Amino acid sequence: MTTPFPLTPLCAVADVPAGGCRRIELPGRPPLAVFRIDSGIHVTDDTCTHGDASLCDGEIEDGLVECPYHQGAFDIATGKPAGAPCTIALRVYPVQLQDGQVLAALPVQEPA
Repeated sequence: MTTPFPLTPLCAVADVPAGGCRRIELPGRPPLAVFRIDSGIHVTDDTCTHGDASLCDGEIEDGLVECPYHQGAFDIATGKPAGAPCTIALRVYPVQLQDGQVLAALPVQEPA
């Protein structure tokens, strides 16, 4: 996989429960969500685009994650909104698995 951004190690695949999510906090950037669902490992922003909620606290079913605050939903693989009141897509990141580790292509954060 070729990506314009560096690959950043996030966690071990084994650290993400099957059918679930793990929240990842890296210095200097908003939290990420690593999902392990039937279609594979996916990495998105963890914060709902409609409200300040962690999607890792939401319900995951049929490739969708439901926000725990307002029950809006997103397609995990694409980030597209899949249920009101969510209308803004989640940012998704390219993923590579290497030696049992999840790596994601994350844009470099500019210092504040």
